[in-house]
Amino acid sequence: MPEEIDKQAWRATIRARRLRIPDPVRAAEAAALADAAGRLATAEWVCAYVPVRGEPGSPAIAEALRAAGSRVLLPVTREPGPLYWGEYTGAEALRPARYGLLEPEGPVLSPEAVAAAELVLIPALAVDRRGVRLGQGAGYYDRTLGLADPAARLMVVVRDDELVEHLPEEPHDIRIPWALSPAAGPTPLDTTHP
Repeated sequence: MPEEIDKQAWRATIRARRLRIPDPVRAAEAAALADAAGRLATAEWVCAYVPVRGEPGSPAIAEALRAAGSRVLLPVTREPGPLYWGEYTGAEALRPARYGLLEPEGPVLSPEAVAAAELVLIPALAVDRRGVRLGQGAGYYDRTLGLADPAARLMVVVRDDELVEHLPEEPHDIRIPWALSPAAGPTPLDTTHP
């Protein structure tokens, strides 16, 4: 249980820090992330998400991916388990959902739809240089990422100060090979490091 206690402490610290970010800084970071996401969108299908509760970015990330020619799938939550997906067709077609998320209206696709994506943008509170991701704690992405195409580019989206040296890791954690942050842009992570 010590690892989980450490994770809870990390979560509390990062959530509190995110609440103190001034709006102009948050807006500048969101614009930088949307710009970077638009440059990454070279795939037909991309899985992304709409940031909520202080997460870095904004709905402009999904718009930038779509404007670059990608079809964008956003998560749809059901019972605890892997994420379901819905196609993003614009901000006007988002609806409030569980956990304060915004989900696309329209048909809901199975969890296996993530396998079509060549790029998967993943929310996180932090990620370390080994690719260990600290999520919100519900486990949806841990249950989903094993369904992704092994050749897909998995990328955690964090603020620059949320790319840290070391986070607690548990056996079920899936290491993520890339981070995307506002100033650094796409950054490779060393998932082979113990």
